[in-house]
Amino acid sequence: MKNMKTLAIGLGLLAMSLTAAAQRDWGCTPEKQQEMMEPVSLYQDAMKQYKASKDGRYLEETYPRWQTIVANCPKQSKNLYLNGATILKYLINNAKTAASRDSLISELMAMYDTRIENYGERAEVLARKAMDYEALKPGDVKGYYDIYAAAVEAGGTDLEAAYAVKYLEATIKYVKAGLAEPTLVVDNYDAVSEVLEAQLIANAADSAKAALIRGYIGGVEAAFSPYADCGQLVEIYAKKFEADPENIDLLKKISGILMKKGCTNEPLFFATTEKLYSLEPSPSIAVRMGKMCIQKQKYSEAAKYLNDAVKDLTETKDRYNAYLLLGIAYGATNSYSAARSAFNRAAEIDPTKGEPYRQIAQLYAQSSATASEDNIHGRSAYWAAVDKANKAKQVDPSPENVEAADAQIARYRAYFPAQADAFMAGLENGQRFTVPGWIGESTIVRTK
Repeated sequence: MKNMKTLAIGLGLLAMSLTAAAQRDWGCTPEKQQEMMEPVSLYQDAMKQYKASKDGRYLEETYPRWQTIVANCPKQSKNLYLNGATILKYLINNAKTAASRDSLISELMAMYDTRIENYGERAEVLARKAMDYEALKPGDVKGYYDIYAAAVEAGGTDLEAAYAVKYLEATIKYVKAGLAEPTLVVDNYDAVSEVLEAQLIANAADSAKAALIRGYIGGVEAAFSPYADCGQLVEIYAKKFEADPENIDLLKKISGILMKKGCTNEPLFFATTEKLYSLEPSPSIAVRMGKMCIQKQKYSEAAKYLNDAVKDLTETKDRYNAYLLLGIAYGATNSYSAARSAFNRAAEIDPTKGEPYRQIAQLYAQSSATASEDNIHGRSAYWAAVDKANKAKQVDPSPENVEAADAQIARYRAYFPAQADAFMAGLENGQRFTVPGWIGESTIVRTK
């Protein structure tokens, strides 16, 4: 009776298993799926035994069954491909002949293609395929480079950061092997940087992941540095620009890479960015034009570009930086009130930054002559300047900001009036005083 009961339970469980399997699409006919039930059961049992013991004989034993399942029902399970990589890599590492090893490597590569056909995830799977091929066939640079390139094309900025780094490493090897010009490193660095920047933003809330990505960025910059000399970049891209000056994608690439590598003083940077703005105006390019005009001391033009930019910028960081630049441009033309308004706007956008207040402090100091009605030769402007430097320290305790603000305070205090001069003007320490002229700030009298 007990045996009959056990048999009934076993048959019931088998029926339930068959029913559950039948409800899934294995990528084959119901008849073929039924035929594969036994090979699948044996293959799964062997994988369990391997994972428990790490005995490779289980992989050798189940390999033919695994092949049969993939050939007949390729959607049986995604684990079919994860386990398949384990099986094939073990067999590759233990192959008796070079021909056998090459055949197994080809089978592994084909398995990745089959996985993509049945489960998608093209970018990630291609990246894994490229990494495996590079590890197994390090001499075939073209082979694994092409697969990495396909992965980046498929994944764009959604690709995992680690794969993007491997792509740039493969690019450098590809160029060193004489298979392409160094321009390819520059082009692909640009693509990899976009991926890493996007992934850093996407993982900002995960401090460990963000730190890892920042490490990747540092490694990429170091690997790229031999190709990043401004002279080399200009030599590479000047010919391309001359040949196709209306190509917007090319203009974006040239302008972007030169800005990223600090080559903004190069005439090519100005030419390509100006051309890009004329063909496709955008807030980000307007900011770039503003920066260039400031560098060239064309401050009125800079203010024009930056005023255009701030109307349409949406990101907080971008708006903050644009208003800072606008304040600098106005300040350089002695448009002090407009400059202060721009710096105050930057401070409103990011109230944790001290630089806007330090910039206003500098404005007050450089325009002290406009406060000459204070009867102490405009020195009251320095009281207001020190107030703003102290405000900078109050809102932004970062070491670099505090250091810069303290340097301003020490410099401006040296211009405070002597006590006797203040007394002759009817002023006493601690007295409230409004700085005359455009500054118009209420402050406190202080003497040396």
